[in-house]
Order: sequence, then C-alpha cells, then structure tokens
Amino acid sequence: MVTRKRPLGWSLLVALTNGRAGVSDERLAAAVRGKVVLVTGSSYGIGEATARRLAAAGATVLLVARTADQLQLVADDIRSRGGTAYVYPANLADPAAVEELVRTVLAEHERVDVLVNNAGKSIRRSIADTYQRFHDIERTNAVNYLGPAKLVLELLPSMREHGSGHIVNVSTAGVRTPPMARWSAYLASKSAFDVWLRCVAQEVRGDGVTASTVYMGLVHTRMSEPTPLLNKMPGLTPEQAADQVCTAVAERPHNITPPFVRPADALGNLLRVPTDRMLEQYFRRTGGGKKR
Repeated sequence: MVTRKRPLGWSLLVALTNGRAGVSDERLAAAVRGKVVLVTGSSYGIGEATARRLAAAGATVLLVARTADQLQLVADDIRSRGGTAYVYPANLADPAAVEELVRTVLAEHERVDVLVNNAGKSIRRSIADTYQRFHDIERTNAVNYLGPAKLVLELLPSMREHGSGHIVNVSTAGVRTPPMARWSAYLASKSAFDVWLRCVAQEVRGDGVTASTVYMGLVHTRMSEPTPLLNKMPGLTPEQAADQVCTAVAERPHNITPPFVRPADALGNLLRVPTDRMLEQYFRRTGGGKKR
C-alpha cells in the first residue's frame, strides 16, 4: 500500500473521526497470556495486525483465512519473535469447512477462549450493476453473516461448557450511520450479523460468554484500496485498528464506536427523509441515477 504525505493535523482528524481506543501492553498481556485466541481473516490487514499483537502479549493465536501460504508467513514471523501461532486454512463461506475447522481446533487445543470475527468481504456496487449479479449478494452474506454465524454456533457449546468465552465482532461504522447508495450488499450483510450476535449475547452472558462489537471506522487496507474516494479520507492504519480490537479483547466492552457515529446515527434517525434525499443527490452527482 502506497504511503501518502498527509497535511498537518491529519492524525488529529483521524482520531476525532475514527477514534483511538487502545490498551496497554501490560493490560493486554494480563487478559490474554496463556489464552487461545482464534482470529479470522488473519492473513492480511486488521486480522494480521491483531494476531501479531495478541501473540506478542502471550496468547496462543490460531490464524484462520483462505490463503494458506500467507498465513504461514505470518505464523513464521510470529514464532521468530517468540510468539505462539498455528495455521488453519479454511473457507468460512463453506459450512462444512467451518465444522471441520472447529473439530480440528478443539481436538488440538481443547478450547477457544476468544474468537475474533474479523474476516470480511467489501463490495461497493450500484443496484443497476447488480441486476445480473445476485451472486454478489450471496457471497457477501456468506462471508460477512452466514460464515461468522456458523463459526459462533460451532464454538458456543464448548465456551458455555467451560463457563467462559468472549466473541469480538469486527463490524463497520456504516452499520450505525445512515445507509449509503452503492453499499447495499455490504451494509446489509454486516447489519445482519451485528443484530444476530447482539441477540445471541443476551442468551449466553449468563453462561459466562460475552460479546463485543467494534464499529470500525475507515481503515486503509487492501480492502479499501480499490475505492479512490476512501483513499482520500482520514482513516486508521491496520495497527491502529488492531489496537481497538485488542481493547475489545482485553476490556470486553459492549461496543467500541468512533466519535462521529453517535451524532450521525441520531441525526440520521431524526432527519431520516432529508438525510436519504441528500445521499440520493450525492449518488446522482457522482455518476448514479441512470436507468440501465
């Protein structure tokens, strides 16, 4: 990823819009030392940065993603720094693969103390360009909703049996702000898992299993890079985003939310119709609105 020179005050703008939640190395180590933490989407980006920090804090990190070679590179580097990491290539969009993953992990490690649901698929496409691409919606839901839900279902019995466990959902601030054109498939899938997990959390807290959601602001990763507009906006580095995820792991808050989200959420609900009209005009002025 290309590093761009940013104007003076850029870091402050990033902090004000996307937040800077962080946890000290000491606090993180106290929370995860000797624990087994499974991180999905850990071959690149936020997942990789999160796995590296957790391993440095003393956790046994289970790396899960589709790209076996890249996972191995991450694991080798973690081990070279004195950490403990294991590689589990898996396609989380395949329910049978998720079942096999959990069987293997529990057989080899007996339990998973923390699950970080980070793997995700981003897609930005107008509805007119989706007419003949229903598979876009299916694939996005498989990765962002159905896959994570299946993984939680497979791990929950073990967590409840042991009387402890924590689930971190790496979501998006877009779930909490007014919906935007072109992001229908992505935001719908993220919203579905967000609501699903919040419902589940009410049922399992009494058994010692907790859940946190990180409503992540913009992060400059391989996922966001293809969208030119996002590259110009203030966003976090993967390491800064991993700080927020690790805070959720250590502190177990209900949620971590960027500063701009709550006022945007409130304003969007209070002024729903004018907000939708404003975003509609933005869509039209940026090349949308043509019948196809």
